[in-house]
Amino acid sequence: MVYHSATGEPHPATTVCVVPTATPLTFRPTVTPSAPPPPQAPLTPAERAVIAGAERALLDEHRLLTGAELTALAALPDGAVMALASLAHQVRLDWCGPEVEIEGILSAKTGGCPEDCHFCSQSSRFDTPVKATPFLDTEEVLAAARETAALGASEFCIVLALRGPDERTMQRLLELVPLIGEDTGLNVAVSAGVLTEEQATRLAEGGVHRYNHNVETARSFFPSVVTTHTWDERAETCRLVRSNGMELCCGALIGMGESDEQRVELLLQLQELEPTEVPINFLNPRPGTPLGDRPIVGAWEAVRWIALFRLALPSVILRYAGGREVTLRDLQAIGMTAGINALIVGNYLTTLGRSSDEDLQMLADLRMPIGALTAVI
Repeated sequence: MVYHSATGEPHPATTVCVVPTATPLTFRPTVTPSAPPPPQAPLTPAERAVIAGAERALLDEHRLLTGAELTALAALPDGAVMALASLAHQVRLDWCGPEVEIEGILSAKTGGCPEDCHFCSQSSRFDTPVKATPFLDTEEVLAAARETAALGASEFCIVLALRGPDERTMQRLLELVPLIGEDTGLNVAVSAGVLTEEQATRLAEGGVHRYNHNVETARSFFPSVVTTHTWDERAETCRLVRSNGMELCCGALIGMGESDEQRVELLLQLQELEPTEVPINFLNPRPGTPLGDRPIVGAWEAVRWIALFRLALPSVILRYAGGREVTLRDLQAIGMTAGINALIVGNYLTTLGRSSDEDLQMLADLRMPIGALTAVI
């Protein structure tokens, strides 16, 4: 239900995105061509056996993969990527069905966040083009929700750039959530940072369907990109969301400098948190942030990790979120056949997405029906 100003998804949380005209937008960076990778080669019998073992586990035994199995899959060469994608697509169909969920996000309070997430242009600690704006008024929020509903979406996420909600923010959210539901029929999600037990209970009782709170990266890598709060603080909010009966949306941001081993670590940690939805973001480096000079993740690498997220998390709603346009470019449809079964459509929080028409045409071309999704297990 996605996420970042650095990725184009909600911060610190995720979901067709309608960005109000007051929200500052930044343009996509130019992709610098790199040297071509080594030629792909046919898989060896041992490499094919690794994929066959994962297929048996997921489709015949219907069980989650272990850390050792995920590590072996992540180590396969580039020639295995389409085999991984093909298996991931079958796993998605078997565990989740053919429907694709469309979600819309609205940055209802942009910029001025006190946290130092190194990927995020909404942090007040960095000199970025994104400046703080106040909470949008009720009619602006409702207008964005109506635009989202008109696209066939089933979910609308209100995203706020802050550490956690104060009482005034809680009152606004508890006022808006039922209004949006009554006016549009949409499920309403919220992304408002760290919660207390009491706040989680009130939001659940107030009708919040999903709460988005991304852990972003593995626990071992988290201190390299955030110092003002801990991975465990974020995980505790995730647990509060689930214990209070809301669906948990908990996503990842790929490309911040983490290793493949740390990406596998993250997948195992997400298995433990048991989210309903996992938005997968790719770093779209934001000017003025500490990660502003990071290279963009390659398209083939992105497809590999989309597939691995599906293979590690077979039952989740796996959502295309921020950064897909600059990372995958013309290969975005391949991601849809590598395990993705949900989209944020339109613009993100502070970055431009592609048009909703293009995404809806892509789903039509792939014969993927649009529908509401929920927890499988």
